[in-house]
Amino acid sequence: MLRVVACIDGSRAAPAVCDYAAWASRHMEAPLMLLHVLDEERYPAEPDLAGNIGLGSREQLLDELAELDRKRAKLALEHGHHMLDEAEARVRSRVDGSEVVKRQRHGNLAESLEALENDTRLFVMGLHGESSSDRGVHVGSQLETVIRSVHRSILLVPDEFNEPKSAMLAFDGSATAFRGIELIAQSPVLKGMPLHLVMVGADTADRWEQLKKAEQMLSGLGVDITLAIRAGEVEPALHAYQEEHNIDLLVMGAYGHSRIRQFLVGSTTTTMLKTAQKPMVVIR
Repeated sequence: MLRVVACIDGSRAAPAVCDYAAWASRHMEAPLMLLHVLDEERYPAEPDLAGNIGLGSREQLLDELAELDRKRAKLALEHGHHMLDEAEARVRSRVDGSEVVKRQRHGNLAESLEALENDTRLFVMGLHGESSSDRGVHVGSQLETVIRSVHRSILLVPDEFNEPKSAMLAFDGSATAFRGIELIAQSPVLKGMPLHLVMVGADTADRWEQLKKAEQMLSGLGVDITLAIRAGEVEPALHAYQEEHNIDLLVMGAYGHSRIRQFLVGSTTTTMLKTAQKPMVVIR
């Protein structure tokens, strides 16, 4: 059975990642994996100082530095185990007896997630990574790399948990947008949630026809679907609609491999991530 994978780190978003992952596990009836990836660049498994080895006391100094790096990596691994144990204790009471497993990897985060894709339905990550200690830095430093690398849906969460009960999808009627609709129709991520399909732009008959076609494609979800067209700039119009209707979950599409592609409605994914106050699902 495909699983939910929660990416656990030392960031302030970690408790919310646990809570949202437990919710997703229940909501999607999927087993849960708690994953901690130790960054191989910060904590190399075996320091490589061979190119710097000199003569006399320098060699002894480099040996001591290498030993310090090994100790730092060992302590970081132990700290990761403790974080996973704490995460497991937090989610156990929230997953109704579903399977929960812990995994620790030493390497690159995006590559580690790619290796797990075949057995994964949804990744859960915090909008704030460990490197985003300053609240002015809203998006985790590895987040963009992960979004353009993995080929599974990603639930990106803020620092506080609120159970999602409704969702909205930004839509522009393009072929890419309709491919996103097909993916959503096949995904259990939005199961049972009232859904708003929102276009930003001119209020025309053609746009309403596109919305109604998308609505028909999503009819198999068996949920209430609201169609809307809003004027204005994309990002503020979407956030205003979300706030006006108190919508919990924003759904967006990311396509392509070379960079983060544009949002389904044309605003950049990066900008929406930086201004997000509520959880977002990036559909792949």
